[in-house]
Amino acid sequence: MRDYARETERRVAFIRGVLRAAGANGIVYGNSGGKDSALVGILCKLACGDTLGLVMPCGSKRNYGEDKADAEAVAAQFGIETRVVDLSAAREALIGAVGPHTQLNDAALANLAPRLRMAALYAVAGSENRLVAGTGNRSEIYMGYFTKWGDGACDFNPIADLTVTEVYEYLRYLGAPGRIVGKAPSAGLYDGQTDEAELGVAYRSIDALLLTGAVNEVDRAIIDRFHNTSAHKRKMPAVYGDANA
Repeated sequence: MRDYARETERRVAFIRGVLRAAGANGIVYGNSGGKDSALVGILCKLACGDTLGLVMPCGSKRNYGEDKADAEAVAAQFGIETRVVDLSAAREALIGAVGPHTQLNDAALANLAPRLRMAALYAVAGSENRLVAGTGNRSEIYMGYFTKWGDGACDFNPIADLTVTEVYEYLRYLGAPGRIVGKAPSAGLYDGQTDEAELGVAYRSIDALLLTGAVNEVDRAIIDRFHNTSAHKRKMPAVYGDANA
């Protein structure tokens, strides 16, 4: 287990350094009511008093129920400013505008919410001289389990090196609400969705591979497939003249 007291000192220093370098006055992040956003929000608040969490329901019923309640519980406990930005109407408007010109598939529809949320975060950040904090963890990033130019976009990320297992350990150390620590990981893209059901592999297996290299061959095959097919998400766009393209 990591020394989370020391980890906190280092991460707070990192966040403050990023803010100084950018000349930013504050931070904004998406407060989804999940484990990752909870940890990012807590760390950012420790580093910067002017930390704002946006709760952004976007089409899914759970966004208005347990996700919103959990997001507000973390914010209340750690004194994080919260604003609710309802993006459901914007999602429907975008579907209405694009729908007549193409057949939107399930993947395209699911990715609308993360991209609308990031647009909202950057609108607030640009208007209030804030930086956008990312909330992706190491396990998700390795699997490519994030939306390109959606929740994968940010100005800085203070938890990108932490596996899901470590995120939960860190939250317990910080005394986060039990409802967050005991919640099944979910992107909240649609009702009933969970990360592990969608991926077809448990985070404990992903984390075992990342931390120890020990994982059964069935899970390794699934993990390798996700990692390899999502390589483009972890790179800047290919440009002409780039030797690495």
